[in-house]
Amino acid sequence: MSGSVKVAAVVGATASGKTSLSVELARRLNGEVISADSMQIYKGLSVATAKPTPDEMQGIPHHLIDFVPLDEEFSVARFCELGHEAIADISCRNKLPIVCGGTGLYVDSLLNNIIFADIPSDEALRERLNAEFEERGGDALLERLRNIDPETAGRLSPADKKRIVRGLEVFELSGTTLSEFSRRSRAFPDRYKSCIIGIGYRDRQKLYDRINLRVELMLRDGLLDEVKNFYSENAGKTVVQAIGCKELLPYLRGEQTLDEAVEKLKMETRRFAKRQLTWFRRNDKIIWIYADELASFEELAACAENEIRSHLDL
Repeated sequence: MSGSVKVAAVVGATASGKTSLSVELARRLNGEVISADSMQIYKGLSVATAKPTPDEMQGIPHHLIDFVPLDEEFSVARFCELGHEAIADISCRNKLPIVCGGTGLYVDSLLNNIIFADIPSDEALRERLNAEFEERGGDALLERLRNIDPETAGRLSPADKKRIVRGLEVFELSGTTLSEFSRRSRAFPDRYKSCIIGIGYRDRQKLYDRINLRVELMLRDGLLDEVKNFYSENAGKTVVQAIGCKELLPYLRGEQTLDEAVEKLKMETRRFAKRQLTWFRRNDKIIWIYADELASFEELAACAENEIRSHLDL
């Protein structure tokens, strides 16, 4: 049975318009926003990770953005712990928590009341697997993971070093796959009464056009200088692998022209969007609203507001 605490959520691919919609919904529904983005949690790289600016926030409080030091390990379990605290805080002030983000694992784990088991870990084994990843490449280790845990491997790309290594580490230590641990963790009743709005585009090219435009705007807003300054201080840290950072490094090292690096950035961002949509399409709780079928942002916001009011009895 669903819980009594009401939570709305806005999900979708990068550049789909989640930030603007969540802020507008917060204005209309007396809400506050909880970010569910695995890169926006880190301090720094504000342009590269598309953190909302104060102007974009329009005075609406935002939680779980720009607060984790770069050298600190951060897990989905920790995100859920902080997310539950934020939901409780917002709800007790009679405001509506609105979860907004494109990291599907974060959104699902928070709203589906995932209880994280004590999954084993071993630093020495992880270091060995990391070294093997660097030596043999992501494709080889992803294939190994696919042979033992096709469900987890099917959600990952060869570039997802951290999660590939984690999947192999867990299996070597326990003989149990990460996906099996995940199944066990889901055997709990829902904690919240939730309504999840997904921003979709029937014409995928329209989303890709938005992505390409976003990249151009990020460059205008100082992306190149941000990456250059950031990389000189933080080379080797996980967040340097964020889309918007790693694609520009070949240019900064003199290995590509700027045009080549920018085209690579646009392509990788489009691929990332496809992976996000693949993840969200598996969630039959999401109510999809197709932005390119509507005449205006106002109409999109009105549709989303009506769905949330109806499903949450607001």
